[in-house]
Amino acid sequence: MAGPPPAVARLRAAVRPGLTADPAPVLVAVSGGADSLALAAAVAFEAPRAGVRAGAVTVDHGLQPGSADRAAGTATLLAGLGLDPVSVCTVRVGTDGGPEAAARSARYAALAEAAAAHGARVALGHTLDDQAETVLLGLGRGSGPRSVAGMVAHRVADGVAWWRPLLGVRRETTRAACAEQGLPVWDDPWNADPAYPRVRLRTEVLPLLEEVLGGGVAPALARTAAMLREDLDALDAMAADELSRLAGADGLPADVLAGLPADVLAGLPAALRRRVLRGWLHGAGVRDLQAVHLAAVDALLTRWRGQGPVALPGGAGVVRASGRLGFVPPDARGPRRGDAPDTPRSPSRE
Repeated sequence: MAGPPPAVARLRAAVRPGLTADPAPVLVAVSGGADSLALAAAVAFEAPRAGVRAGAVTVDHGLQPGSADRAAGTATLLAGLGLDPVSVCTVRVGTDGGPEAAARSARYAALAEAAAAHGARVALGHTLDDQAETVLLGLGRGSGPRSVAGMVAHRVADGVAWWRPLLGVRRETTRAACAEQGLPVWDDPWNADPAYPRVRLRTEVLPLLEEVLGGGVAPALARTAAMLREDLDALDAMAADELSRLAGADGLPADVLAGLPADVLAGLPAALRRRVLRGWLHGAGVRDLQAVHLAAVDALLTRWRGQGPVALPGGAGVVRASGRLGFVPPDARGPRRGDAPDTPRSPSRE
């Protein structure tokens, strides 16, 4: 008996390990495009064989004419594949960050809510091509190594598990799989609008790079992201261990508010030191920490001249006193009682 067409087989092989390794229910996020639709068909085929319950969610952003009808038609198609439950989530898209970012925020919030309601993880149809575009965007924006490391196949955020099984699959394969199974693909006009940087990367930059470098650029970018992720994960693990050790140094309790020994922390390599600082501040509840904040806190260690507290998002701060970096909660004012500011070092000793 002949097996499935190659593209269909490739999609099923991509989702199979994740289904057999984890019995948690799955909700596939489906826009109606080729990537998510091919993913939904593969999960619908493999999930029963793995003993995993699989459903789907389609989000109606309400931003284009006929979106409600299109979402309803997609839901009917998904139910016909055997996915259950299938739901349509209608969202209201705000304006923060522009239309693309606002739509993404509303979509992910709806998916997270659906996942929590069903105790399920969410399967997303991002492909190797999406990964390459993400790496280029991260490089161009200079937004740090984590953005250049791209997306991960498995990620848990705020209690929701996000699963991307197609990061090794090309976009052309998902489209071929849909064609081979007779699945009607909806091409979102936003995905062809050059007003969006990702679209121009996809239609102009990557094809030019392929031409100039002789092909293979997208897989090469994905490989680079994977290697960088390994390095970053190792550094993050080292930083977590170092933070635990430093927070309990000098016999003080290993507590966020106890602060960190400044001289010991200053002696760490920069890549490790800044990760320790970030982990410490995140543990203290500081959110929206940006590079400028981290650099200012780092200056209390590496360019110490007796400067005052560093202000952080949310009204918190960091002060150097009594040889330690101290965290100042949002409702506190100035150094804690008993702390004396460090004496600035002489320039001749730097």
